[in-house]
Amino acid sequence: MPVNEWKSSPVTQEYETRVKNMLKGELKKRGITYAQLAARLADVGVHENERNLNNKISRGGFSAVFFVQCMEAIGCTTLRLEEH
Repeated sequence: MPVNEWKSSPVTQEYETRVKNMLKGELKKRGITYAQLAARLADVGVHENERNLNNKISRGGFSAVFFVQCMEAIGCTTLRLEEH
């Protein structure tokens, strides 16, 4: 399947939405803003500004590496994959 077809498939979009919501949920649970996330990511050598984070997270199509960097930066050590 070509990348464009894969990217626009309903299954891919469903998973992007799930991952985006997991990250947003963890940020909300901890009361962490995008500005605070940017500062915490900078502490571990990842340089993103608040606007870029907002755009990247809103799209949901970020890499697994970025997801793990965010989770570690906010202190999330466990994550449930099942939907609530």
